[in-house]
Amino acid sequence: MAIETWFAKLQWLTCGLILCACGGGGSTAASSGLGAAAEPTPQELQCQKAGWAREVVSSTGLKRLVLWKAPDVWTRGAVVIMHGGGGTHTNFCVANVSSIATQVRFTDMALAQGFAVFLIDSSDQVSDNDGRICGKVWDDEVRARANLDLPFIEDLLRRVIPGKRPSSGRTEIFVTGHSSGGYMAVRAASHFPELVTAFAPVAGGDPYGWSRDCTRRPGDRDNVAGVGLDNETRRQISESGACEASNYPNEKTWDDSPSASKPPFRQFHHAQDGINDRSCVAKVRAQLLARKYPEEPPFMVDGGSRSAAAHSWLDEYNTPLLEFFASRLR
Repeated sequence: MAIETWFAKLQWLTCGLILCACGGGGSTAASSGLGAAAEPTPQELQCQKAGWAREVVSSTGLKRLVLWKAPDVWTRGAVVIMHGGGGTHTNFCVANVSSIATQVRFTDMALAQGFAVFLIDSSDQVSDNDGRICGKVWDDEVRARANLDLPFIEDLLRRVIPGKRPSSGRTEIFVTGHSSGGYMAVRAASHFPELVTAFAPVAGGDPYGWSRDCTRRPGDRDNVAGVGLDNETRRQISESGACEASNYPNEKTWDDSPSASKPPFRQFHHAQDGINDRSCVAKVRAQLLARKYPEEPPFMVDGGSRSAAAHSWLDEYNTPLLEFFASRLR
C-alpha cells in the first residue's frame, strides 16, 4: 500500500511539462471550449466567495475565463498569472490540496502589497502540429495556425485590466506563470513587449525552441496528453541535459522586433527539476539575453535529488518574485 500511495503521488507530480505541465490542484478545470462559457466550477465559486470576481472574455471563438481581485488602490500595478498545464486559474485562489497552497500564498502576498491580481485560464483546445488535441495547456508554441492565447492575452492587457483599474491606480503590468504558464509568459512578454513592464517565468523554458507531441500515452491525465520535445536535440525536456546544444538552427522566429523596447525578466526555478530540466531554463535565458532583454539574475533553489517535486511553485520564490516586480515600478 505504501508503494502504491507513493506511486500515485509521483504520478500526480509528474503531470508536469512531460505530460501536462504540472498545473496541479485537482482535475476539475474550467473548460474554455467553444460556445457559451461553462457555469462556474466549485473551485471558482470558492474563489468568488473569497472575493474574486469572474470575468468572461470572448476571444477567437472561445469563452475565456478570468478571476481577478484588487486592493482599493493599485499601488504596485497588476500581476497576470498563468497556471501550469493540466491546472486551472483557480490554483492561485483556492488550495483544496496542499501542493498548490504555495501558489495561493503568492497571490495573498501580492494583494497585501498593493498589486491587483488577474488569474487567467488556458483553453482545452490546443492541438499539436499534427492536429492532435493536447488538452489543458497554453498555446505557447509557434505553429502555422493562428495562436489561441495571444489574442486573449492582448485583450486582457489592452482592455480588461485598464477597464478595471481605478483612476489613481498604477499602470504597470507584470506577467508570471508556472511551467507551461512560464513558457507562455515568455511568449506573451516577447509578443507584447510594449504592454508588459516585467516578467518572471517559474520553472519555464523556451516557447520558440520546443514542440509538443500530443499522442496520448499511458499515465497521461484525462485533460492533457503528450510530451514536450526540444527542437534541437529532439529529447524530452524532462531528460537531464535535454536542451543543451551548441547552436540553435531550429529556433522558431521570435515575435519581437529587434528595435522594440524589451521588458526585463527574472527566472525562478529549482536546479533539480525533473520535469523541466535546468538546461531548458538556461536555454531560454540565453535566447532572451541574445535579444537584449534586461535581466535580474536567476533565482535558483538547489538541494536534494533530481525529482518531479522540484518542479513545483515554491514558497522560496514568492518574496523575491514580488520584490523583482516592485523594483520595476516606473
